[in-house]
Amino acid sequence: MNATICGLPSPPRLRLARLPTPLEPLDGLSRRLGGPRIWVKRDDLSECAASGNKIRKLEFTIAQALAEGADTLLTCGGLQSNHCRATALLGARLGLGVELVLRGEPHGVPDGNLFLDRLTGAVVHAYPARRYQQALDELLAAHAARLRAAGRRPFVIPTGASDAIGVWGYVAGAAELAEDCARAGIGPAQVVCATGSGGTQAGLTAGLALAGLATEVWGIAVCDDAAWFERKVHADLGAWRARYGIALDVDRLAVRVLDAYIGAGYAQADAAVFDTIGLLAREEGLLLDPVYTGKAFHGMLEEIRAGRFARTGDVVFVHTGGLFGLFAQRAEALAAGVLGAAGAGDVH
Repeated sequence: MNATICGLPSPPRLRLARLPTPLEPLDGLSRRLGGPRIWVKRDDLSECAASGNKIRKLEFTIAQALAEGADTLLTCGGLQSNHCRATALLGARLGLGVELVLRGEPHGVPDGNLFLDRLTGAVVHAYPARRYQQALDELLAAHAARLRAAGRRPFVIPTGASDAIGVWGYVAGAAELAEDCARAGIGPAQVVCATGSGGTQAGLTAGLALAGLATEVWGIAVCDDAAWFERKVHADLGAWRARYGIALDVDRLAVRVLDAYIGAGYAQADAAVFDTIGLLAREEGLLLDPVYTGKAFHGMLEEIRAGRFARTGDVVFVHTGGLFGLFAQRAEALAAGVLGAAGAGDVH
């Protein structure tokens, strides 16, 4: 029998993640806040080192690359890109070459995700932010042409693996989440995730609609504004429908994005976000990062307090990983006082 996802024929897929991931209640935090019962879908546990949401998308993306005979994965992102780190690790596992086009100029000893990129042997090409932003498509095309001229067979993966292929990752993830909710006996009013390239939100939006779970999917933007993400998510869903002949009117799906929690910019967290990161670590032993999940969880808490999200019932937060990015911002976390008096201790 051919595999299906939400009743749809599945495209090629590699089983790379440790699935299903748990759905867990954050009861201590929920009692402290006095609002809805908050649950977390632990996609930070999708794998040890390649953890997070990206591995779900890459199960389909790398399967397509192999189907096309690729021997090298070429992708892009910021210096601390979770997607690039996951691609580097999975490429190493599968015996594929990996080349990364990164935004930003590294200084000093590589840290966080960049350290792991280098550890896996991925070839890193780093560019100043302005050049990267203005010429990313040309840079990827030039590196792909160089690889082909050298006899390699590159497969280009867009930012975050957020495209028609990558949408499948969270269509499948949404089907898994719907089963989790049925087992837990809950019908969450909202499902919340960080939105950085749009693919996770696109898959969740389509997948939960196909699974028949009556819930609102909200993306908390970590870069760009709500209008940009609404266009991007609809574009990814439209491309997914066209590529795979999906019989779902994706144009009618609501794409809900909040852009009030970006702060100073991508990968720049303020003291309030670090406070939330510290709160979750102390109250639940749950680690968030300052780039994606910390901002998104902070935004979700603010929306609960403001009354936009459910004041009672259940809310699910999709934890998309990012632990290694937290280590790369140790100095910023310390400057924000995230350890506080309780974390200081004495030196003997």
